[in-house]
Amino acid sequence: MPVYARPLAALLLFLSTQVSAISFTSKRTKDIPYKAKTSADFNPEKNVLDVYRPNGKANRPAPVVVFFHGGNWNSGSKNIYWFIGRRLAKQGVVAVIPSYRLSPEVQVPAMADDCAQAILWVKNHIADFGGDPGRIYVMGHSAGGGLAALLAVQDTYFTKLGLAQNPVKGAILDDPAGINMYDYLKEMKYPSDRQYLIPFGNKPEGWRDVSPFYQVRSGGASGPAAPPTLLYVGGNTYPSIIDGAKSFHEKLLALGVKSQYTVLPGKKHVPMASQLFWKRNVIYRETLKLVNGTQAD
Repeated sequence: MPVYARPLAALLLFLSTQVSAISFTSKRTKDIPYKAKTSADFNPEKNVLDVYRPNGKANRPAPVVVFFHGGNWNSGSKNIYWFIGRRLAKQGVVAVIPSYRLSPEVQVPAMADDCAQAILWVKNHIADFGGDPGRIYVMGHSAGGGLAALLAVQDTYFTKLGLAQNPVKGAILDDPAGINMYDYLKEMKYPSDRQYLIPFGNKPEGWRDVSPFYQVRSGGASGPAAPPTLLYVGGNTYPSIIDGAKSFHEKLLALGVKSQYTVLPGKKHVPMASQLFWKRNVIYRETLKLVNGTQAD
């Protein structure tokens, strides 16, 4: 498996020259702690989030999209992806972009715990920013896409926080990594794959616990197996991402979950994120349909 983190300096240099063109249409509130500062595991640099909200007064609370960044589970920050917050807010969505603790400080289960606590903060406080706590969606790229998928399908991250129901109403997964680390790490196909034992640990049962493919709830009388999901992969991205996303899509469909799988021809892994600078990108167009309830059946 290739390393998912790639230098973004050139991208950020370009985007930084464009910020003035879009910042006036939204308001950003930075570095809000989503975990109690007195918590033993609180990291003042990582357990914070930014909120982007549209300027102007809306007729009703806006849908909320929580975006989780990628970075190979050992790098990345909310600060890189401000353009996603701005673009979503410009289109009438309250966007939340958290950071979370990374490897080697913690392993993936603790990262997912951080992300769940960020969502809990959103549920409890987003109304103060014009967002609708009943319409919370998760979005992520690369490792962040895998975390978003895990939170969408695995309720236990929220039940242990005291929530009776999973608050995630849908997921938008952009070239998601780590969808099925259980089967991937059992194979150990490439010499570099041993690096993933740092964030995922050495125990196969742990790999399974954080693989969204194996954590989709079965559904039943209480509701569907998982919320609606939009999956996007680049035509020239890593084969492991394509295989994981496609198999996840097929499993969701088999369980009766509404899932859409889209391959974007010619796209590599990093451009799958950088394309989100452009507000008419297909991912935004279909995300808006999902969060506004206008997606076709």
